[in-house]
Amino acid sequence: MSVLAVILLLAVLIFVHELGHFLAARLQGIYANRFSLGFGPIVWKYQGSQTEYALRALPLGGFVGFPDDDPDSEIPPNDPNLLKNRPVLDRAIVISAGVIANLLFAYLVLVAQMGFVGLPSIQYNPGALIPKVVSQETAAQAGIRDGDVIVAINGQPIPFTKPETSTLEISTEATSALREAIESRPGQPLNLTIQRKSERVNVTVTPKDDAGKGRIGIQLQPNIKPQPDGKLAYYKRSTNVLQIFSWAGEEFQQNVVRTVQGFGQLISNFSKTADQVAGPVAIVATGAKIAESDAASLFNFASLISINLAIINILPLPALDGGQLAFLLVEGVRGKPLPNRIQESVMQTGLVLLLGLGVFLIIRDTVNLIPQ
Repeated sequence: MSVLAVILLLAVLIFVHELGHFLAARLQGIYANRFSLGFGPIVWKYQGSQTEYALRALPLGGFVGFPDDDPDSEIPPNDPNLLKNRPVLDRAIVISAGVIANLLFAYLVLVAQMGFVGLPSIQYNPGALIPKVVSQETAAQAGIRDGDVIVAINGQPIPFTKPETSTLEISTEATSALREAIESRPGQPLNLTIQRKSERVNVTVTPKDDAGKGRIGIQLQPNIKPQPDGKLAYYKRSTNVLQIFSWAGEEFQQNVVRTVQGFGQLISNFSKTADQVAGPVAIVATGAKIAESDAASLFNFASLISINLAIINILPLPALDGGQLAFLLVEGVRGKPLPNRIQESVMQTGLVLLLGLGVFLIIRDTVNLIPQ
């Protein structure tokens, strides 16, 4: 059921994207004669008064078709309601509407999560946890043990994220403050106050000088308070409508920033990150695991995938919305569009490459899921 739920979710995201294009055209009075989910042979279709609605065999996307270059269309080629006869701005609205629809949907999904499930939250205890002492020198000699929690250094409490803070972005406030204090004092004795189960102990440790930075041979991680069910996260509820929309806005902003940063790292270091590109099969598998462990997490998963879909489509690549917007930008600068043969050649090449990449990712991800 979790796999079917994720497949349905991806279909909804594609539908939302194409619906954005379709509504942007129809609301401006522009003809749209096809609305398809998928590519290739038609599996099911319904002919409406103006538009053919269809499901196609290859579930790798979808498209909204326009009668501008349809040889069977009875609409005169100079009709002002054909997409190609509209001003650049009208066409830009239609092309960018899919991206806008995905971003809006991503935000509304988070609003639904905050309203019905709550804000995923993490509760912190004071101090920084030492999961492991990695060196038998310095820290071990000073008496520091695995599982100790450093709560103060030289009598000054370590700052930490307050328990009421609500976010799944793991805070490194405490670990960063402690790490900075240790690294900035090589060779200088430090008095550490440690919480060890139910008792507090004080130890003195002198960081070793490692290329100008202090080291005491410990790992650090935030001191997160587990919930009664053993999970680290819980859901914080609110009946304040404004608070719900505010939480959704903050989470949406974080998701956009994370997605943009991820694409930036992929582009800047492609040779090392190319294997991290996920196709439909890998996305479904990941979503299914999330659904099995915590179905409520599917809200945030849906938001992230919708944002990813929006950002991918806005990239200035052939066969994507960004590529068509690039053509419109050139037209706006030149005062006339590029020749049709050039546009068609670029778009067809881009479509073939895009479908080829989709098939490759499906095969690769399927093989990776097969037990070795």
